Amino acid sequence: MPEQLWLPGLEAPPAPTDGLFFAVFPDAHTAADISKLAQQLCGETRSKSKPLAANRMHVTLLHLGNFAGGLPPARVEAAMNAAASIRMAPFSVDFDSALSFALKPRPGPLVLGGGEGVVGLHALHDALGLALQNAGFGDRAVLASTPYTPHVTLAYGMPWIATRAVEAVSWNVREFALVHSLLGRTRHVVLARWPLAAG
Repeated sequence: MPEQLWLPGLEAPPAPTDGLFFAVFPDAHTAADISKLAQQLCGETRSKSKPLAANRMHVTLLHLGNFAGGLPPARVEAAMNAAASIRMAPFSVDFDSALSFALKPRPGPLVLGGGEGVVGLHALHDALGLALQNAGFGDRAVLASTPYTPHVTLAYGMPWIATRAVEAVSWNVREFALVHSLLGRTRHVVLARWPLAAG
């Protein structure tokens, strides 16, 4: 095996340890229902993958980056300023399909998806993206042109499956949150929450 070339001043960047994202969470009852569905689907595929715990079920609205050595305070502040400017009425969501984000033949995430039932999430995603730009966040990840597929991840490392209908999972979205993800430690810390209110 050839030796890896090393150039002075070009050390590998440090591995990310912390992530930052906006999310909405189902209520506890709905999260438990989603977890049961995840267990059922994992069982049907006979995969060794374990479904996510109910307290980790969420929908990512915008991923704001992964960072090494902690979250940059300026990024967190800009995100909070943007979130505080959002004015939107509460809305309901409906997820009615199970689909794979895996690329055959490699395993990948199994997720819940929705069609017309997730238009409110698209609207909140777009509003946050615009607010972040106005707050000086300055990141391509928040551009409105970035594709966005609202979903709830059920399990990782699952074999590819064809998209299938499931009994709809619905809840009312009354708030959104800014979340600190401790990467590799399966832990999410909610930094702040903002209620949805029109006007």
